Order: sequence, then C-alpha cells, then structure tokens
Amino acid sequence: MASRVVRRAVRLIGASFVVAPVSSAVPGSAVNWRGLKQGYSLSPIARLHVSSFHHGDRILAEEQVISRVPERTELDGLIESADSVENLLHLINDHSFKGNQAAVLVNHLSRIAADRKMEGGSILQDNRFQKLQSTLEDEISTVWNGNLVSLLRSLYYLGQNDRNKTLRLVENEVHWRLRRLGFKHLATLAEFYVTCVRTAGQKALMDDIIKNLELRWTEIEDAKLVATLMLKVGHLSTTLMDRLEDKGLELAEHFTPEDTRKMALALAQQNRRSIPLLRALSYHLMQKHFDFRSSLLVDLAFAYGKLNFHQTQVFQKLAAELLPRVPELSPGDVMRCTKSFSYLKWLNLPLFEAFTQHVMDNLEKYSPLHLCNIIMAFARLNYHPAKGDSFFGVVLEKLECVLADFDRFLLIDLVWSLCILQQVKTSHLQKVLEPVMYSAFVGGIKSQKMQNYHLKLVHINTAAMLECTDFYKGPFLPSEHPSHYVEKKPTILQTGLQEVLVTIVGDSNNCRSPVNTIYGWLLDSEVLLDSDNKPLPLNEFVAPHVLHSEGIKPLPQGARRLAFLCWEFPSYCSRSKDLLGRFVMARRHLQAAGFLIVDVPYFEWLELKSEWQKVAYLKDKMGKVVAEDMAR
Repeated sequence: MASRVVRRAVRLIGASFVVAPVSSAVPGSAVNWRGLKQGYSLSPIARLHVSSFHHGDRILAEEQVISRVPERTELDGLIESADSVENLLHLINDHSFKGNQAAVLVNHLSRIAADRKMEGGSILQDNRFQKLQSTLEDEISTVWNGNLVSLLRSLYYLGQNDRNKTLRLVENEVHWRLRRLGFKHLATLAEFYVTCVRTAGQKALMDDIIKNLELRWTEIEDAKLVATLMLKVGHLSTTLMDRLEDKGLELAEHFTPEDTRKMALALAQQNRRSIPLLRALSYHLMQKHFDFRSSLLVDLAFAYGKLNFHQTQVFQKLAAELLPRVPELSPGDVMRCTKSFSYLKWLNLPLFEAFTQHVMDNLEKYSPLHLCNIIMAFARLNYHPAKGDSFFGVVLEKLECVLADFDRFLLIDLVWSLCILQQVKTSHLQKVLEPVMYSAFVGGIKSQKMQNYHLKLVHINTAAMLECTDFYKGPFLPSEHPSHYVEKKPTILQTGLQEVLVTIVGDSNNCRSPVNTIYGWLLDSEVLLDSDNKPLPLNEFVAPHVLHSEGIKPLPQGARRLAFLCWEFPSYCSRSKDLLGRFVMARRHLQAAGFLIVDVPYFEWLELKSEWQKVAYLKDKMGKVVAEDMAR
C-alpha cells in the first residue's frame, strides 16, 4: 500500500526518487528548480519521506527523497514558441507527449483561440486534439498542479461537453488534489469554476472548493485576491464572506481603486452593509490620488447608494471626478449616477445640471426607462433643473407616445414623480386614475408593495383635486376610497410633540394625534383654533379631511386648522435642511386643503432641553403661522 502511494506521488510531481539510508540523508537539502517557465507551476514540496512498516511495528530505516525534477526539453520550447493553432496541432503528430506537456499544449491552444476569438468546436473535433486527449487520460496524474487547474479552465473555454471522459478525469484529479493545491491555484479554480457548475459531481467539487477556501483563508496575502474572491464566490458562503471581510479590513490600505470597486460591488450585490469595511475602504480611497476611470466612479456611486452608506467626502470626490467627464458618459451611466445619488439623498447642483444638459443633448440615445428613472431621481431630491421647462418639454414629449406600454407600477411611479415636480399633465392623470387602473388596488390589499402603490395613487388623486383644477376635470378616485396609510410606531419627536401640545391646549380633546387624512398624508398632530386663537374641541366639529368625521357642527367664523408635521433626519437631503420631494408635496397638499402648517424639524427640537422651552417653542411657532395667515 505504501509503495503504491509513493509511486503515485512520484507521478504527480514528475520527479524521480533516489533511495538513501537515513544516516546519509542531508537535513534541509533543497530541490534545484531549473528552467521552469511561468506555465510550469510546481508545488513547493522539497522532499517526500516514505516509510515502510513491518509486522510488530518495526520501522525500516529507509527514506526516499526527491532530488530533482525533469529538465526542459526541445518540445517544451516548441510549444511555447508556437503562434497559431495549426502549429500547435502539428506538433502532436511529430512528437511524443507526456501528460504535463499535453496539458501545457492545451492551455496554449485555448489562449491563442481566446486571443483570436476562435470557436473551440473545430479544435475539439480535430483528430490530433483527440489523440492528445488520450495522452491526458493515460497520464493525468503526472500533470503539475498549476497546469491541471489551467487545463480544466481551458477545456471549458474550448466548449468541452460535461460528459466528456477527459473533462471528467480532469475534474476528478482536481478534486483528489484539492488539499495540496496552493491557495492561489485554489482561488483561480474557484473564480472560473463557479460559472461551470451544472452536474451533481461539479456541485460536489465546488462545495469542496468553498470549504477549502473557508479553512485556508488565513493564507491570503494579496489584496487583489480578497476583492476577486468576494466578487466571484463570496455569495456562495456566508462563512467565507465573513472571513474575506476580516481579511479585507486587514489589507484595506493596500487596495487599488479597482480592488475597492470590486469589493464595494461584492458587498452591494449581497446587500452586506459592513460598516467597518466600508469606512476603511472610504478612508484609504481618499488618502490616495489615482486617475479614476469613469466606470469605476459610476460603480462606486452605485455600491454606496445600494448599501445606503453615507460618506460625504467620498461623494464630493466622486462628483468632482465625474463632472468634467459627464459628456463622455453613456445614457445608462447617467441614469445609474442620478439614481444612486438620489438613494443617498445627496444633491450636487453642478453635477445634476450637467446630467440635465447631457439628457437634452443626447435625447435620442436615451430609452424611455432611462428617462423615467432620471425623472424619479429628480423628484426624490426635489431637484428642479435651471432649464426645467425645456428639459421636461422634450422628455415628456418623447415619453408621451409610450405611456400605454409602461408597466402599471412604473406608470404610477412616473406620474407620482411628476406630481412632486409639478410637471404632470392631463394625459398622465387620466392614465392612472381611470377605474381600470385603481381597481387592482382596491380590496384585499395585503402586500407592502401594493399598499405603497395604493398610497401613491391617493397622492396623485390629491394633486389632481387640489393642484390641477385649472386643467384637469376627471376622472378621480371614488370618495370612499380609503388611503391605507401604513401606521408606524411613533418616534421620540412625535411623542414629545403630542405631550407638549396637550399641555398647551389644556385638554386632550382639543388635540388629535395622529390624523390619517383622505389626502394620503399623516398629520402628527392637529389643533383647531377659533378667531381668538383659543383651542376648540375637535370631536364636535366637522372634519372633511378624515374619512369618518365624528363632529357635525360647522366651523365657526375665523377658525383655523393647524397641522403639526414632524420632520425627522431621514426627511431631509444629506447634509442639508431641504426636505425631500415627497415631503415638499405633502406640505403643498395640506396647505391647499386649508391647513396652516407648523413645521417641527428634528434639529430644532433636539436643542430644547426643558419642558418650558418646548412649550415656548411651539407657542412661538403657532403664533408665527397664525400671524402669517392674518397678513395674507
């Protein structure tokens, strides 16, 4: 048994053995590696000791030591110097090949075929190549590790069938040697083999590859290797991804911008918001000065947007690098950038003006989907271009003829965004408010997505009733159409506001919190004041803004409804006190419905430390709002 293992090991590394007594073995002797090119990778084993055992556990004092490897031959040089497929195939008939040489030739064949974009089918069907395959099948165990991994990749590139005997033998040999492969060979194998898995045997091999990567992750010393593994195979194993994140954090300072791009994309694709790693990548990206490619900038913006990771310095750098390159961007890149920055709630006016001009200059290259996404991004940030009339004029004209082809969800998103930007037209409103459209959202609304789109329909209907009366006459949603506003747990700001308001108005009946309106907007609190600015009990008076009003009395002359709106941190653009588009539309709608708006921003409320300060703050806000109304 032991002798068979020895013979197999000798074949694997292509070496000959010299048997010598233990007493004559020189400790620390090394193998002299001569004439090895890059294509001939060899495992760094310098010596193999094999002992044979007799009965009674007596150990023979004899060892076998590898002393040398085969020298390069003339055929090796001919294979490397061949510059065409035909020249390589011609060598097969003229020379006798060993297993390792056959593997090198196949690898060289695939490289030439890839460089010249040749089909692999003609090569596989050639009789000379089939003869070479027979050699590989007979001597597969003599192929060196690096060449074996490259051989597997080459066979797949040439289009070899999964059931091919040679391919299955190579896969079995790779599977058998997995633990003895160098880590870089293992990583290379994982990188390309992940796209080749189709059969049960291939899946088993891939599983073992991942398991070996998980166990040997500490051997990684190359930052580029970490980024590549995260992007290619990280999604296959949560454990491996955790290890790679740890290693990435360790090697972050050695990453190039391209490595940073790969790692950020890998995190974004798997939706892994690793804050320590993202901070490290951002820090080292800012410390180095490189010439960034446009595609790299777009990908980084996408990754940060997908992960909702805010790093202002990085955004400023991306904007500064992108601004002069906007004319050379493709429509898809412009769309991705606007969408990514809108998710980040970050508005850079010069950059967005450049995007607007790019759309106007290259309108014929933009697809309807591109234009819809750009409009939705502008609406999210409440961005109104300097040349807004010209921009929306040409864009909406192009979209007009394809509205009927849009998916209903995309159509609702588009019209809702146009309502935010106050650019909606009669044809847009009619498309989404017709009974055929909204009937799909009535009834058993269960999914969160359906509830969100139903709420957007209510917002569009509100815009049609309150802001578009000059040009839009119908149809509208039925008056009994409920708004289905999704209730959430009140925040600290909302709870504090409600408590202070009760103190101000003196009775909980004089304050209503929260209020779900028929307009699709939620009031954090509502107060009704008479002409002398004294609170009135809300449950006694008619409330046309709620679906089922408790009171029946009409409002007294000079009464005013105050709507209190809490604006939390997520309600604003990043590093700004400007509200996002949907909240700007909410204020407009409530003002048009007759409410006096009392804004309570989080950054003002947090400065109030005591109860009397909060009472004085709200009284002052209410007084200013009433005074402004009286001044009108």
